[in-house]
Amino acid sequence: MMKLAVFASVLASAAAFAPTQSSSRVSVATNMAFRDELGAQPPLGFFDPLGLVKDGDQATFDRLRYVEIKHGRIAMLAVAGYLTTEAGYRLPGNIDYSGLKFADVPGGFKALDTINDAGVLQIVAFIGFLELAFMKEVEGKSEFVGDFRNGFIDFGWDSFDDATKMKKRAIELNQGRAAQMGILALMVHEKLGVSILPDL
Repeated sequence: MMKLAVFASVLASAAAFAPTQSSSRVSVATNMAFRDELGAQPPLGFFDPLGLVKDGDQATFDRLRYVEIKHGRIAMLAVAGYLTTEAGYRLPGNIDYSGLKFADVPGGFKALDTINDAGVLQIVAFIGFLELAFMKEVEGKSEFVGDFRNGFIDFGWDSFDDATKMKKRAIELNQGRAAQMGILALMVHEKLGVSILPDL
């Protein structure tokens, strides 16, 4: 009886991974439109579980890629900043005229409760300024979606060959994806009261 149960479970497992017939040739064709795009890589390949680009529209794909890259960059900065402050590193001096020291501002989201409203407003205004003035693509000057250099700065990018550029863009995209998951996990841990750093 046990052998029969094991055999049945193995058979069911194999059936779960068996290829299924597609109900629509159109959906297969449109999903294939982006299967070789940057970021479609093992183990998932092209991953669009919500069908956001199932119609194969390039403009929609480019807009979503732009948002993904920008969110990834913000998340990488967020994770780096979060871990830096949690490790105890602070700027010297005071953060405002009331005498509040940078060292007295807690890490994570508790900092927003410690900094006064004018300080939070300055942070939001600065981010808005960057968003409107610098962190955007200028039409005709961008080499790829998410290229914010806009013909202004290079940092040696143009010295790379096409294969190296693609590799570096893939690395950034993957790091951004990981950082988005990372900052979400840090937020959850903070709300649960779980320390992210071991006691030293």
